[in-house]
Amino acid sequence: MNKRKIVFTVVITALVVIIAVCGGILIHDCAKTKSDEKKYEEIASSYAHGAEPTAATEVTDASGVPLPPNPIDFAGLWKNENDEIYSWLTVPNTNVDYPVLRSRTDDNFYIDHGVDKQYSASGAIYSQYCNSKDYSDRVTVLYGHNMRAGTMFATLHRFEDADFFDKNKTMTVYTPYKKLDYEIVSAFVYDDSHIMNSFDFNKDEVYKSFLDNVLDPRSLQSNVRKGAKLDTSDRILILSTCLNYGEGRYLVVGKLTGETDLQPPAVQ
Repeated sequence: MNKRKIVFTVVITALVVIIAVCGGILIHDCAKTKSDEKKYEEIASSYAHGAEPTAATEVTDASGVPLPPNPIDFAGLWKNENDEIYSWLTVPNTNVDYPVLRSRTDDNFYIDHGVDKQYSASGAIYSQYCNSKDYSDRVTVLYGHNMRAGTMFATLHRFEDADFFDKNKTMTVYTPYKKLDYEIVSAFVYDDSHIMNSFDFNKDEVYKSFLDNVLDPRSLQSNVRKGAKLDTSDRILILSTCLNYGEGRYLVVGKLTGETDLQPPAVQ
């Protein structure tokens, strides 16, 4: 066999190996994505929105303090799923109905790990250390992937449709102690800069300028709630996901309109 044939054989063999490895990875990722979808469906049916609550004697936080009645069974989630779950996000008429997580050790851990802490291309809905977990910051940002299967934050892109945007006005967050109601005021394409690192929201003038952009986005793809107003006394929640094309982010922005303290059970 001459040298040219040997090189050709080696190249073809290498390509076959690469294709086989890539195919195996793709098959594994697809299987894991399907498994993750089922896992999140099971979690939602077991711990959210009217699911059977954990026994009263077990409904406590990490300090042993009784938790108030809640549509989300946080005690069950912490005990049986993941104790880094700190809230639950629901956006009506989308597939967004998920626990929200934040890792104690890695700011971006859940970008490629699921609620079970195993590697996952789907990741999880999560926030970073720059935000507090009680949604008390002027701006809170939650991240989620734009999955082809329609999971995670993919269906936020429904807000690109003006009719859908007009008809769907709210989203809700539950923490172990509060219910937070938001009015969706805008949805638009944004660049890929890190919002929390790019602005000092402690400065009123900076925050005001950002809010002005939320209500008048510099974007060809945007929808804004008619009559919506924002000022520096408001708190907003930003849901951030990838675009269906090109670089940048798609943002759905909600204004906090109601914050209800969930009352703990009376001490006997």
